[in-house]
Amino acid sequence: MLLFVEKGIRGGVSQCCSRYAEANNRYMGEDYNPEKEDVYLMYYDVNNLYGWAMAQYLPYGGFEWVDAKDYLTLPEDSEYGYILEVDLEYPESLHDSHKDLPLCPEHACPPGSKQRKLLTTLNPKLKYVIHYRSLQQAVRLGVRVTKVHRALKFKQGPWLKSYIDLNTEKRKNSKNDFEKQQYKLCNNAIFGKTMENVRKRIDVKLVSSWDGRYGAEAQISKPNFHSRAIFDENLVAIQLSKTAVTIDKPVYVGFSILDISKTQLYRFHYDFMRDRFGSNCKVLYTDTDSLVYEIRSQNVYEVMKHKDNINEFDTFDYEKDNPFGMPLLRENSKKIGLMKDELCGKILRRFCGLRSKMYSVDIQNGGVIKKIKGIKSSVVKNTITFDDYLQCLRENTIISREQHNIRSRLHVLRSEKERKIALSPHDDKRYLVPGTVDTLRWGHKDIASEPPAKKPKYN
Repeated sequence: MLLFVEKGIRGGVSQCCSRYAEANNRYMGEDYNPEKEDVYLMYYDVNNLYGWAMAQYLPYGGFEWVDAKDYLTLPEDSEYGYILEVDLEYPESLHDSHKDLPLCPEHACPPGSKQRKLLTTLNPKLKYVIHYRSLQQAVRLGVRVTKVHRALKFKQGPWLKSYIDLNTEKRKNSKNDFEKQQYKLCNNAIFGKTMENVRKRIDVKLVSSWDGRYGAEAQISKPNFHSRAIFDENLVAIQLSKTAVTIDKPVYVGFSILDISKTQLYRFHYDFMRDRFGSNCKVLYTDTDSLVYEIRSQNVYEVMKHKDNINEFDTFDYEKDNPFGMPLLRENSKKIGLMKDELCGKILRRFCGLRSKMYSVDIQNGGVIKKIKGIKSSVVKNTITFDDYLQCLRENTIISREQHNIRSRLHVLRSEKERKIALSPHDDKRYLVPGTVDTLRWGHKDIASEPPAKKPKYN
């Protein structure tokens, strides 16, 4: 059962869906061109997404293999639930409407790569382990279940909800950033412990001699020897793998939190955004709990503040005299699971995304958000501009930067200079459509007829 549940653990989805977009709307002042189509760029973020998932019905015991028949009709607040292993199929009729944010992400190697990544593909999925709530949502949105291999039944209940609600209320009433972060981490710490892999724990022995029963030679000769670190001729640290491991972490809880959390993001996209805007809205970028949208023709702020829609959003951090007439609802402030405008009413002018964890947002009247994983924030702040992202995208070039790091090796601090790739146009998580800023999901019906993307060049 443990290996079965571990097989289904998948983290947050991070991907760039469309690589460039520009806004053009009435709130942009002199930059607005009324002769062109209205375009809004919105950067949304879910309030404490994992906290919301932790407040749902979660497994706590009573595990048994069963022949599940009611997994598609079981309510969210049932006293029992299922983790299922199924075969799934994505109908071609959904390829275009689901190309931005396909359901049921999977760990796989992109074509031409040997590195496994979390991908949202349109390919068939075999023996896919999934929580019953995620499966219900996928089937409702059109994914087909072709076979159910097995089902693990469990008892469930909202046993973490009171703890999450307490921290949420404390955070809501916090008077400084430290307290806000503290109560957020109180939730995240619980989630982290449910996902801890105790197999990675090791024993470390410090030895000062070669010979003897407890000397370095004897320790290195053990079958569970992992590695060593030599400090000097009289001191060696020997790392030994555990000979016995007690699996005492509720991995099934962590799995459920991850799977249930994705349903909230998918619900917002398919049941709210696609329902209100249809094909006029397009996902530009997503990262675990956030979505960047391009919305054409319709005034997104008018839709947000409508009485039927306002409770989807936390708008309390907007300015009181905001130009959109957005109401500031105190009851929605910091409410978990609600969407929030990450820019709090500031106008997003341009978006440029190169790949996962590598994007930039240009904000009206100054201000740029720049994200590059693996590059120090000071280097990004001082040496990278929004135009660098555009150059990388349009000229298909790789941009490098030097950075200095302080690193510890054998407990000796060193200052090191390294040159790393900062910006790259290459993204193998999705198929890059040549000559455009658009991408397609792997498995999309139109990919076979497309030529391969150009190889990037170094700058």
